Amino acid sequence: MNNKNKIKLTKEKRAEMISSIKSYFLNEREEELGELAASLILDFIIEELAPEFYNQGVYDSYAYMSDRLEDVLSIQKY
Repeated sequence: MNNKNKIKLTKEKRAEMISSIKSYFLNEREEELGELAASLILDFIIEELAPEFYNQGVYDSYAYMSDRLEDVLSIQKY
């Protein structure tokens, strides 16, 4: 993903997500991650996985709006 299309996070949201990753590893895997490791995992998710979730959201929105437009067409007067 190029920089133009890269998902951008606020410092606060990024810190929150890093904290969540560290908590997950500690609670689920009993592994203590440092800031750098958690940050690298977050970067991987943003660059490699997030675009698929984003694209699915775009598709779902498109399908929803298409259905609503069909509803609008149903109120035509003949």
